[in-house]
Amino acid sequence: MSRQIFLTNTFSKQKEPFTPLHPPLVGIYVCGPTVYGDPHLGHARPAITYDVLVRLFRYLNYKVRYVRNITDVGHLEDEMGEGEDKIAKRARLEQLEPMEVVQYYTLRFHEAMRLLNTLPPDIEPRASGHIIEQIELIKEILKSGFAYESNGSVYFDVEAYSKKHRYGRLSGRVIEDLQANTRSLDGQSEKRAPYDFALWKRASPEHIMRWISPWGEGFPGWHVECSAMSAKYLGNEFDIHGGGLDLLFPHHECELAQNTAARGSGGIRYWMHNNLITINGQKMGKSLGNFITLEELFTGAHRLLTQSFNPMVIRFFILQAHYRSTLDFSNEALMAAEKGLKRLQQAAKAARGLAVANVGDATIAPSQELQKFCGAVLDALCDDLNTPIAIAHLFEVVRWVNGVVDSKTALHPNDADVLSTLFGAILGDVLGLREDEANGNGGALLGGVMELVLEVRAQAKARKEYAASDAIRDRLAALGVVIKDTKEGTTWAASI
Repeated sequence: MSRQIFLTNTFSKQKEPFTPLHPPLVGIYVCGPTVYGDPHLGHARPAITYDVLVRLFRYLNYKVRYVRNITDVGHLEDEMGEGEDKIAKRARLEQLEPMEVVQYYTLRFHEAMRLLNTLPPDIEPRASGHIIEQIELIKEILKSGFAYESNGSVYFDVEAYSKKHRYGRLSGRVIEDLQANTRSLDGQSEKRAPYDFALWKRASPEHIMRWISPWGEGFPGWHVECSAMSAKYLGNEFDIHGGGLDLLFPHHECELAQNTAARGSGGIRYWMHNNLITINGQKMGKSLGNFITLEELFTGAHRLLTQSFNPMVIRFFILQAHYRSTLDFSNEALMAAEKGLKRLQQAAKAARGLAVANVGDATIAPSQELQKFCGAVLDALCDDLNTPIAIAHLFEVVRWVNGVVDSKTALHPNDADVLSTLFGAILGDVLGLREDEANGNGGALLGGVMELVLEVRAQAKARKEYAASDAIRDRLAALGVVIKDTKEGTTWAASI
Protein backbone atom coordinates (compact mmCIF):
# COMPACT_ATOMS: atom_id res chain seq x y z
CA MET A 1 0.00 0.00 0.00
CA SER A 2 1.67 3.22 -1.16
CA ARG A 3 1.09 6.16 1.19
CA GLN A 4 3.43 8.93 2.28
CA ILE A 5 3.88 9.19 6.04
CA PHE A 6 4.69 12.54 7.66
CA LEU A 7 6.27 12.78 11.12
CA THR A 8 7.14 15.76 13.30
CA ASN A 9 10.90 15.68 13.82
CA THR A 10 11.84 17.16 17.18
CA PHE A 11 15.30 17.97 15.81
CA SER A 12 14.04 20.19 12.98
CA LYS A 13 10.85 21.23 14.83
CA GLN A 14 9.00 20.55 11.58
CA LYS A 15 6.70 17.97 10.05
CA GLU A 16 8.72 16.03 7.48
CA PRO A 17 7.96 13.30 4.94
CA PHE A 18 9.31 10.02 6.22
CA THR A 19 11.64 7.96 4.05
CA PRO A 20 13.36 4.92 5.59
CA LEU A 21 17.12 4.69 5.47
CA HIS A 22 17.02 1.11 4.19
CA PRO A 23 13.60 0.58 2.60
CA PRO A 24 11.44 -1.31 3.24
CA LEU A 25 13.08 -1.74 6.67
CA VAL A 26 12.23 0.85 9.34
CA GLY A 27 14.44 0.92 12.43
CA ILE A 28 12.70 2.25 15.57
CA TYR A 29 14.27 2.62 19.01
CA VAL A 30 12.07 3.66 21.94
CA CYS A 31 13.19 4.33 25.50
CA GLY A 32 11.47 1.81 27.74
CA PRO A 33 10.91 1.89 31.50
CA THR A 34 13.28 2.00 34.43
CA VAL A 35 12.00 -1.06 36.27
CA TYR A 36 11.95 -0.10 39.94
CA GLY A 37 8.22 0.47 40.49
CA ASP A 38 4.76 -0.51 39.28
CA PRO A 39 3.85 0.51 35.71
CA HIS A 40 1.77 3.68 35.78
CA LEU A 41 -0.31 5.87 33.51
CA GLY A 42 2.80 7.71 32.34
CA HIS A 43 4.20 4.44 30.96
CA ALA A 44 1.04 3.79 28.95
CA ARG A 45 1.22 6.79 26.65
CA PRO A 46 4.60 6.20 24.97
CA ALA A 47 3.94 2.46 24.85
CA ILE A 48 0.64 2.97 23.02
CA THR A 49 1.91 5.82 20.82
CA TYR A 50 4.84 3.89 19.37
CA ASP A 51 2.81 0.69 19.24
CA VAL A 52 0.39 2.40 16.84
CA LEU A 53 3.34 3.75 14.84
CA VAL A 54 4.79 0.25 14.46
CA ARG A 55 1.39 -1.19 13.58
CA LEU A 56 0.82 1.53 10.95
CA PHE A 57 4.17 0.89 9.27
CA ARG A 58 3.46 -2.84 9.14
CA TYR A 59 -0.04 -2.24 7.78
CA LEU A 60 1.58 -0.22 4.98
CA ASN A 61 3.86 -3.19 4.22
CA TYR A 62 7.06 -1.86 5.76
CA LYS A 63 9.30 -4.25 7.63
CA VAL A 64 9.94 -2.90 11.14
CA ARG A 65 12.70 -3.65 13.60
CA TYR A 66 11.30 -2.31 16.85
CA VAL A 67 13.76 -2.05 19.74
CA ARG A 68 12.66 -0.96 23.24
CA ASN A 69 15.16 -1.04 26.09
CA ILE A 70 14.82 -1.91 29.75
CA THR A 71 16.80 0.32 32.13
CA ASP A 72 17.94 -1.93 34.95
CA VAL A 73 21.15 -0.15 36.05
CA GLY A 74 22.63 3.33 36.06
CA HIS A 75 19.52 5.50 36.41
CA LEU A 76 20.68 7.82 39.17
CA GLU A 77 18.47 10.05 41.27
CA ASP A 78 19.91 13.24 39.76
CA GLU A 79 19.36 13.81 36.02
CA MET A 80 22.99 14.78 35.37
CA GLY A 81 24.42 11.69 37.02
CA GLU A 82 24.60 11.99 40.80
CA GLY A 83 22.92 10.35 43.75
CA GLU A 84 21.94 6.72 44.25
CA ASP A 85 20.96 4.23 41.56
CA LYS A 86 17.15 3.94 41.74
CA ILE A 87 17.07 0.16 41.41
CA ALA A 88 19.87 -0.34 43.92
CA LYS A 89 17.99 1.93 46.32
CA ARG A 90 14.79 -0.10 45.97
CA ALA A 91 16.76 -3.34 46.42
CA ARG A 92 18.34 -2.01 49.63
CA LEU A 93 14.99 -0.84 51.02
CA GLU A 94 13.26 -4.14 50.25
CA GLN A 95 16.30 -6.28 51.18
CA LEU A 96 16.35 -7.94 47.77
CA GLU A 97 18.93 -8.56 45.09
CA PRO A 98 18.75 -5.78 42.46
CA MET A 99 17.91 -8.31 39.75
CA GLU A 100 15.00 -9.55 41.87
CA VAL A 101 13.62 -6.03 41.79
CA VAL A 102 14.27 -5.83 38.05
CA GLN A 103 12.60 -9.15 37.28
CA TYR A 104 9.54 -8.45 39.42
CA TYR A 105 8.80 -5.05 37.90
CA THR A 106 9.73 -6.14 34.37
CA LEU A 107 7.12 -8.88 34.58
CA ARG A 108 4.60 -6.37 35.92
CA PHE A 109 5.37 -4.02 33.05
CA HIS A 110 5.04 -6.79 30.45
CA GLU A 111 1.68 -7.89 31.84
CA ALA A 112 0.38 -4.33 31.80
CA MET A 113 1.53 -3.95 28.19
CA ARG A 114 -0.22 -7.21 27.28
CA LEU A 115 -3.47 -5.97 28.78
CA LEU A 116 -3.11 -2.70 26.83
CA ASN A 117 -2.61 -4.80 23.68
CA THR A 118 0.79 -3.33 22.80
CA LEU A 119 2.93 -5.52 20.58
CA PRO A 120 6.14 -6.75 22.19
CA PRO A 121 9.28 -5.21 20.70
CA ASP A 122 11.36 -7.29 18.30
CA ILE A 123 14.37 -6.77 20.58
CA GLU A 124 14.22 -5.72 24.25
CA PRO A 125 17.81 -5.22 25.46
CA ARG A 126 18.68 -4.59 29.10
CA ALA A 127 21.36 -2.15 30.15
CA SER A 128 22.94 -4.70 32.50
CA GLY A 129 23.38 -7.09 29.57
CA HIS A 130 25.36 -4.57 27.50
CA ILE A 131 28.06 -3.36 29.87
CA ILE A 132 30.83 -4.24 27.39
CA GLU A 133 29.21 -2.17 24.62
CA GLN A 134 28.83 0.78 26.98
CA ILE A 135 32.47 0.59 28.09
CA GLU A 136 33.61 0.52 24.45
CA LEU A 137 31.47 3.57 23.66
CA ILE A 138 32.95 5.46 26.62
CA LYS A 139 36.45 4.63 25.37
CA GLU A 140 35.58 6.19 21.99
CA ILE A 141 34.27 9.35 23.65
CA LEU A 142 37.44 9.60 25.71
CA LYS A 143 39.54 9.23 22.53
CA SER A 144 37.61 12.07 20.91
CA GLY A 145 38.58 14.40 23.78
CA PHE A 146 35.00 15.00 24.94
CA ALA A 147 35.22 13.10 28.24
CA TYR A 148 37.58 12.91 31.20
CA GLU A 149 38.33 10.53 34.03
CA SER A 150 38.05 11.74 37.61
CA ASN A 151 38.57 9.62 40.71
CA GLY A 152 37.49 6.40 38.98
CA SER A 153 34.48 7.98 37.27
CA VAL A 154 34.20 9.22 33.69
CA TYR A 155 32.25 12.37 32.82
CA PHE A 156 31.20 13.89 29.52
CA ASP A 157 32.85 17.29 29.03
CA VAL A 158 29.93 19.44 27.93
CA GLU A 159 31.96 22.63 27.56
CA ALA A 160 34.64 20.98 25.39
CA TYR A 161 31.94 19.38 23.25
CA SER A 162 30.07 22.65 22.81
CA LYS A 163 33.15 24.34 21.35
CA LYS A 164 32.85 22.07 18.32
CA HIS A 165 29.24 20.83 18.45
CA ARG A 166 26.49 22.76 20.19
CA TYR A 167 25.14 20.93 23.25
CA GLY A 168 21.42 21.67 23.35
CA ARG A 169 20.69 21.30 19.62
CA LEU A 170 17.81 18.91 20.27
CA SER A 171 16.18 20.48 23.33
CA GLY A 172 17.03 24.11 22.65
CA ARG A 173 18.95 24.45 25.92
CA VAL A 174 21.79 26.98 26.11
CA ILE A 175 24.96 26.05 27.98
CA GLU A 176 25.07 29.42 29.79
CA ASP A 177 21.58 28.77 31.16
CA LEU A 178 22.62 25.29 32.26
CA GLN A 179 25.55 26.77 34.15
CA ALA A 180 23.27 29.24 35.93
CA ASN A 181 20.52 26.74 36.74
CA THR A 182 22.41 23.55 37.62
CA ARG A 183 22.48 23.20 41.36
CA SER A 184 25.66 22.16 43.13
CA LEU A 185 25.45 18.74 44.74
CA ASP A 186 27.70 16.80 47.07
CA GLY A 187 30.27 14.84 45.12
CA GLN A 188 30.27 17.20 42.15
CA SER A 189 33.72 18.50 43.07
CA GLU A 190 35.17 15.72 40.89
CA LYS A 191 33.38 17.26 37.88
CA ARG A 192 34.84 20.11 35.86
CA ALA A 193 31.36 21.63 35.57
CA PRO A 194 28.09 20.83 37.34
CA TYR A 195 26.30 20.10 34.05
CA ASP A 196 28.83 17.44 32.98
CA PHE A 197 27.05 14.08 33.07
CA ALA A 198 28.27 10.67 34.15
CA LEU A 199 29.33 8.10 31.58
CA TRP A 200 30.76 5.77 34.22
CA LYS A 201 30.49 6.02 38.01
CA ARG A 202 32.94 4.63 40.50
CA ALA A 203 31.09 2.26 42.84
CA SER A 204 31.16 3.14 46.51
CA PRO A 205 31.95 0.23 48.90
CA GLU A 206 28.27 -0.29 49.71
CA HIS A 207 27.08 -0.15 46.07
CA ILE A 208 25.61 -3.52 45.05
CA MET A 209 25.75 -3.41 41.22
CA ARG A 210 29.30 -3.07 39.94
CA TRP A 211 31.41 -4.17 36.99
CA ILE A 212 35.14 -4.16 36.17
CA SER A 213 36.20 -1.40 33.78
CA PRO A 214 39.43 0.30 32.69
CA TRP A 215 38.66 2.97 35.31
CA GLY A 216 38.01 0.57 38.19
CA GLU A 217 34.88 -1.08 39.56
CA GLY A 218 31.74 0.87 38.84
CA PHE A 219 28.60 1.06 36.72
CA PRO A 220 27.44 2.99 33.63
CA GLY A 221 25.50 6.23 33.70
CA TRP A 222 21.91 6.29 32.50
CA HIS A 223 22.37 8.07 29.16
CA VAL A 224 25.12 5.87 27.72
CA GLU A 225 23.00 2.72 27.56
CA CYS A 226 20.69 3.92 24.76
CA SER A 227 23.56 5.16 22.59
CA ALA A 228 25.28 1.78 22.91
CA MET A 229 22.26 -0.49 22.51
CA SER A 230 20.54 1.39 19.67
CA ALA A 231 23.76 1.25 17.62
CA LYS A 232 24.22 -2.46 18.36
CA TYR A 233 20.81 -3.44 17.04
CA LEU A 234 19.99 -0.70 14.51
CA GLY A 235 23.40 0.59 13.43
CA ASN A 236 25.19 3.90 13.96
CA GLU A 237 22.49 5.59 11.89
CA PHE A 238 18.82 4.59 12.01
CA ASP A 239 15.37 5.95 11.30
CA ILE A 240 13.35 6.84 14.42
CA HIS A 241 14.13 7.38 18.08
CA GLY A 242 11.05 7.81 20.25
CA GLY A 243 10.26 8.55 23.86
CA GLY A 244 8.34 10.79 26.21
CA LEU A 245 8.82 14.55 26.25
CA ASP A 246 10.25 14.23 29.76
CA LEU A 247 13.24 12.42 28.20
CA LEU A 248 14.04 15.21 25.74
CA PHE A 249 16.37 16.79 28.29
CA PRO A 250 18.70 15.59 29.56
CA HIS A 251 18.46 11.99 28.36
CA HIS A 252 18.05 12.41 24.61
CA GLU A 253 20.21 15.51 24.51
CA CYS A 254 22.98 13.51 26.15
CA GLU A 255 22.44 10.63 23.74
CA LEU A 256 22.82 12.98 20.79
CA ALA A 257 26.03 14.40 22.27
CA GLN A 258 27.44 10.93 22.97
CA ASN A 259 26.66 9.72 19.44
CA THR A 260 28.27 12.78 17.88
CA ALA A 261 31.33 12.63 20.12
CA ALA A 262 31.98 8.94 19.45
CA ARG A 263 30.98 8.69 15.78
CA GLY A 264 30.98 12.21 14.37
CA SER A 265 27.23 12.11 13.73
CA GLY A 266 24.05 12.15 15.79
CA GLY A 267 22.92 9.06 13.90
CA ILE A 268 19.16 9.50 14.33
CA ARG A 269 17.13 10.78 11.39
CA TYR A 270 13.78 11.40 13.12
CA TRP A 271 13.37 12.19 16.81
CA MET A 272 9.80 11.73 18.09
CA HIS A 273 8.43 12.76 21.47
CA ASN A 274 5.01 12.15 22.92
CA ASN A 275 3.70 14.75 25.34
CA LEU A 276 2.87 14.15 28.99
CA ILE A 277 -0.30 13.18 30.85
CA THR A 278 -1.65 15.57 33.47
CA ILE A 279 -4.31 14.78 36.04
CA ASN A 280 -7.00 17.38 36.52
CA GLY A 281 -4.59 19.95 35.11
CA GLN A 282 -1.68 18.99 37.38
CA LYS A 283 1.51 17.13 36.62
CA MET A 284 1.24 13.53 37.82
CA GLY A 285 3.34 12.89 40.92
CA LYS A 286 3.31 10.82 44.10
CA SER A 287 3.81 13.93 46.25
CA LEU A 288 0.57 15.41 44.86
CA GLY A 289 -1.43 12.28 45.62
CA ASN A 290 -2.54 11.95 41.98
CA PHE A 291 -0.07 9.26 40.89
CA ILE A 292 -2.05 6.37 39.37
CA THR A 293 -0.68 2.94 38.53
CA LEU A 294 -2.15 0.92 35.69
CA GLU A 295 -3.33 -1.70 38.16
CA GLU A 296 -5.29 0.96 40.04
CA LEU A 297 -6.93 1.98 36.76
CA PHE A 298 -7.80 -1.61 35.90
CA THR A 299 -9.22 -2.30 39.37
CA GLY A 300 -10.64 1.11 40.27
CA ALA A 301 -8.62 1.09 43.50
CA HIS A 302 -7.75 4.80 43.62
CA ARG A 303 -9.50 7.71 45.32
CA LEU A 304 -9.80 9.63 42.01
CA LEU A 305 -11.73 6.77 40.39
CA THR A 306 -15.37 5.81 40.79
CA GLN A 307 -15.04 2.51 38.94
CA SER A 308 -12.58 0.15 37.29
CA PHE A 309 -11.69 0.72 33.65
CA ASN A 310 -10.99 -1.84 30.99
CA PRO A 311 -7.48 -1.64 29.48
CA MET A 312 -9.04 -0.96 26.06
CA VAL A 313 -10.75 2.10 27.52
CA ILE A 314 -7.36 3.38 28.71
CA ARG A 315 -5.93 2.77 25.25
CA PHE A 316 -8.84 4.53 23.54
CA PHE A 317 -8.61 7.46 25.96
CA ILE A 318 -4.93 7.95 25.09
CA LEU A 319 -5.58 7.73 21.34
CA GLN A 320 -8.28 10.40 21.52
CA ALA A 321 -5.55 13.06 21.84
CA HIS A 322 -2.70 13.71 19.43
CA TYR A 323 0.51 12.22 20.77
CA ARG A 324 2.27 15.61 20.78
CA SER A 325 -0.45 17.34 22.81
CA THR A 326 -0.88 17.31 26.58
CA LEU A 327 -3.48 14.78 27.68
CA ASP A 328 -5.47 15.62 30.81
CA PHE A 329 -6.74 12.64 32.75
CA SER A 330 -9.85 12.56 34.91
CA ASN A 331 -12.39 9.97 35.94
CA GLU A 332 -14.98 11.79 33.84
CA ALA A 333 -12.76 11.71 30.76
CA LEU A 334 -12.32 7.96 31.14
CA MET A 335 -16.07 7.45 31.49
CA ALA A 336 -16.61 9.44 28.29
CA ALA A 337 -13.97 7.34 26.54
CA GLU A 338 -15.72 4.20 27.72
CA LYS A 339 -18.96 5.35 26.10
CA GLY A 340 -17.20 6.34 22.87
CA LEU A 341 -15.40 3.02 22.56
CA LYS A 342 -18.64 1.16 23.17
CA ARG A 343 -20.31 3.08 20.29
CA LEU A 344 -17.47 2.18 17.93
CA GLN A 345 -17.47 -1.47 18.86
CA GLN A 346 -21.27 -1.78 18.71
CA ALA A 347 -21.11 -0.35 15.18
CA ALA A 348 -18.37 -2.83 14.26
CA LYS A 349 -20.58 -5.67 15.49
CA ALA A 350 -23.60 -4.28 13.63
CA ALA A 351 -21.55 -3.95 10.43
CA ARG A 352 -20.66 -7.63 10.52
CA GLY A 353 -24.35 -8.48 10.72
CA LEU A 354 -25.42 -6.43 7.70
CA ALA A 355 -26.75 -8.29 4.68
CA VAL A 356 -24.55 -8.21 1.57
CA ALA A 357 -26.16 -8.00 -1.88
CA ASN A 358 -25.33 -10.36 -4.70
CA VAL A 359 -22.44 -9.22 -6.88
CA GLY A 360 -24.73 -9.00 -9.91
CA ASP A 361 -27.37 -6.85 -8.19
CA ALA A 362 -27.18 -3.65 -10.26
CA THR A 363 -29.71 -1.84 -8.05
CA ILE A 364 -27.10 -1.37 -5.27
CA ALA A 365 -24.06 0.80 -5.92
CA PRO A 366 -20.94 1.09 -3.72
CA SER A 367 -20.94 4.07 -1.38
CA GLN A 368 -18.56 6.84 -2.39
CA GLU A 369 -19.06 8.39 1.05
CA LEU A 370 -17.82 5.25 2.80
CA GLN A 371 -14.78 5.05 0.53
CA LYS A 372 -14.05 8.68 1.33
CA PHE A 373 -14.20 7.95 5.08
CA CYS A 374 -11.72 5.09 4.69
CA GLY A 375 -9.26 7.30 2.83
CA ALA A 376 -9.67 10.07 5.41
CA VAL A 377 -8.92 7.71 8.30
CA LEU A 378 -5.70 6.50 6.66
CA ASP A 379 -4.72 10.04 5.66
CA ALA A 380 -5.05 11.15 9.29
CA LEU A 381 -2.91 8.30 10.58
CA CYS A 382 -0.24 8.99 7.98
CA ASP A 383 -0.29 12.70 8.89
CA ASP A 384 1.95 12.57 11.96
CA LEU A 385 -0.10 9.81 13.58
CA ASN A 386 -3.19 11.98 14.01
CA THR A 387 -5.29 9.44 15.90
CA PRO A 388 -7.98 11.90 17.13
CA ILE A 389 -8.85 12.91 13.56
CA ALA A 390 -8.81 9.26 12.49
CA ILE A 391 -11.20 8.41 15.34
CA ALA A 392 -13.47 11.34 14.39
CA HIS A 393 -13.77 9.89 10.87
CA LEU A 394 -14.50 6.47 12.35
CA PHE A 395 -17.45 8.00 14.23
CA GLU A 396 -18.72 9.25 10.86
CA VAL A 397 -18.60 5.62 9.76
CA VAL A 398 -20.64 4.72 12.86
CA ARG A 399 -23.31 7.17 11.72
CA TRP A 400 -23.24 5.65 8.22
CA VAL A 401 -23.59 2.10 9.56
CA ASN A 402 -26.48 3.08 11.83
CA GLY A 403 -28.22 4.61 8.80
CA VAL A 404 -27.88 1.36 6.86
CA VAL A 405 -29.18 -0.61 9.85
CA ASP A 406 -32.20 1.69 10.14
CA SER A 407 -32.96 1.51 6.41
CA LYS A 408 -32.59 -2.29 6.39
CA THR A 409 -30.84 -2.21 3.03
CA ALA A 410 -28.19 -4.61 1.82
CA LEU A 411 -24.55 -3.65 1.37
CA HIS A 412 -22.69 -3.64 -1.89
CA PRO A 413 -19.84 -6.21 -1.58
CA ASN A 414 -17.29 -3.39 -1.96
CA ASP A 415 -18.81 -1.63 1.05
CA ALA A 416 -18.59 -4.82 3.09
CA ASP A 417 -14.87 -4.97 2.26
CA VAL A 418 -14.38 -1.31 3.22
CA LEU A 419 -16.13 -1.83 6.56
CA SER A 420 -13.96 -4.86 7.20
CA THR A 421 -10.91 -2.68 6.56
CA LEU A 422 -12.15 0.14 8.79
CA PHE A 423 -13.29 -1.92 11.76
CA GLY A 424 -10.99 -4.91 11.41
CA ALA A 425 -7.71 -3.73 9.93
CA ILE A 426 -7.69 -0.13 11.19
CA LEU A 427 -9.68 -0.07 14.43
CA GLY A 428 -8.48 -3.52 15.47
CA ASP A 429 -5.06 -4.02 13.91
CA VAL A 430 -3.63 -0.49 13.59
CA LEU A 431 -5.24 1.28 16.55
CA GLY A 432 -5.04 -1.98 18.50
CA LEU A 433 -8.50 -1.73 20.06
CA ARG A 434 -9.52 -5.31 20.79
CA GLU A 435 -13.25 -5.80 20.52
CA ASP A 436 -13.27 -8.82 22.83
CA GLU A 437 -12.17 -6.57 25.72
CA ALA A 438 -15.00 -4.07 25.38
CA ASN A 439 -17.48 -5.56 27.79
CA GLY A 440 -15.36 -6.93 30.58
CA ASN A 441 -12.05 -8.57 31.35
CA GLY A 442 -11.77 -11.95 29.67
CA GLY A 443 -14.93 -11.80 27.52
CA ALA A 444 -18.62 -12.49 27.93
CA LEU A 445 -18.26 -15.91 29.57
CA LEU A 446 -16.05 -14.65 32.37
CA GLY A 447 -18.30 -11.61 32.74
CA GLY A 448 -21.32 -13.85 33.21
CA VAL A 449 -19.51 -16.01 35.76
CA MET A 450 -18.46 -12.91 37.69
CA GLU A 451 -22.02 -11.58 37.71
CA LEU A 452 -23.14 -14.88 39.25
CA VAL A 453 -20.37 -14.84 41.89
CA LEU A 454 -21.07 -11.23 42.84
CA GLU A 455 -24.80 -11.98 43.08
CA VAL A 456 -24.07 -14.83 45.53
CA ARG A 457 -21.83 -12.49 47.53
CA ALA A 458 -24.51 -9.78 47.59
CA GLN A 459 -27.05 -12.29 48.88
CA ALA A 460 -24.63 -13.34 51.62
CA LYS A 461 -24.18 -9.70 52.68
CA ALA A 462 -27.97 -9.18 52.65
CA ARG A 463 -28.28 -12.13 55.08
CA LYS A 464 -25.50 -10.50 57.17
CA GLU A 465 -23.22 -13.48 56.49
CA TYR A 466 -20.20 -11.23 56.38
CA ALA A 467 -17.67 -14.02 56.87
CA ALA A 468 -18.91 -15.73 53.70
CA SER A 469 -18.92 -12.43 51.83
CA ASP A 470 -15.35 -11.70 52.86
CA ALA A 471 -14.28 -15.23 51.97
CA ILE A 472 -15.57 -14.78 48.40
CA ARG A 473 -13.71 -11.46 48.14
CA ASP A 474 -10.48 -12.99 49.44
CA ARG A 475 -10.69 -16.04 47.17
CA LEU A 476 -11.21 -13.79 44.16
CA ALA A 477 -8.24 -11.65 45.18
CA ALA A 478 -6.07 -14.77 45.42
CA LEU A 479 -7.09 -15.60 41.83
CA GLY A 480 -6.09 -12.11 40.66
CA VAL A 481 -9.59 -10.58 40.60
CA VAL A 482 -10.14 -7.41 42.62
CA ILE A 483 -13.66 -6.35 43.57
CA LYS A 484 -14.66 -2.91 44.79
CA ASP A 485 -17.87 -1.95 46.60
CA THR A 486 -19.20 1.49 45.62
CA LYS A 487 -22.44 3.41 46.12
CA GLU A 488 -23.50 2.36 42.62
CA GLY A 489 -22.76 -1.31 43.22
CA THR A 490 -19.85 -3.73 43.08
CA THR A 491 -17.27 -3.62 40.30
CA TRP A 492 -14.55 -6.11 39.45
CA ALA A 493 -11.39 -6.21 37.40
CA ALA A 494 -8.57 -8.64 36.78
CA SER A 495 -5.42 -7.54 38.61
CA ILE A 496 -2.08 -7.35 36.81
